[in-house]
Amino acid sequence: MAGARKAITGVLLDLGGVIYVGAEPIAGALEALRRLKAAGVPLRYLTNTTRMPRREILLKLRVIGLEVAPDELFMPALAARQYLERKGLSPHLLVHPALKEDFAGDWGAGGVAVVVGDAAEGFTFAAMNAAFRALMGGARFLALARNRSFLDADGELSIDAGAFVAALEYATGRAATVLGKPSPDFFAAALAGLGCSAEEAVMVGDDVEADVAGAQAAGMTGVLVRTGKYRPGDEDSVSPPPDAVVGDIGAAVDWILARAGP
Repeated sequence: MAGARKAITGVLLDLGGVIYVGAEPIAGALEALRRLKAAGVPLRYLTNTTRMPRREILLKLRVIGLEVAPDELFMPALAARQYLERKGLSPHLLVHPALKEDFAGDWGAGGVAVVVGDAAEGFTFAAMNAAFRALMGGARFLALARNRSFLDADGELSIDAGAFVAALEYATGRAATVLGKPSPDFFAAALAGLGCSAEEAVMVGDDVEADVAGAQAAGMTGVLVRTGKYRPGDEDSVSPPPDAVVGDIGAAVDWILARAGP
């Protein structure tokens, strides 16, 4: 599949599980990113994380030694805010308390949209039922992501927002509009700032569904790394399979640079 593609002129990188786990960078990740930047390959950082606002993610990256400009980081909360502003809607938030700062401000009077992220302990019956009632009353249904699981700070997998989105979908009989990975619109918005087509871009991630299969469905090359939430056999669970499966971000950068265009 990758052999028939154009030379790579843009890179999208997942964060958690690819560049860092918890509070620590993955071994060799920072050096690999320095090589990628030195080669002049444009890149953007994508994350489906919905427990941290943009400000905290940028600070976390700075603390581990990676300077990222605000416009280099794209996340579902930003996509949701743009959607709400474009439609003149106000948010009914079912998200982590820390994420609410990304939705601060005055909102339109054109209606309401329920916005579901990883609320963690906030997924109480009362909060879920309030979201259910808003949806039954006609509110738009927006999911920041619907990942099954994520690699938690203790190194174990934890349940992600996808199960709670599915519960509301079942209860209401409605399908959520997904704004994060694997939404094609999310990938397209991230690519818009890179100045390259999907056929010239590669997505590197540890989630075979949201990162890799999602990117491939959007017309990009998908590279799966065996770090983070990766589990043996993940590459066999999707069709088509990833364009490449490599050990870590360092190996992914080697793979990219061997195929990078001028």
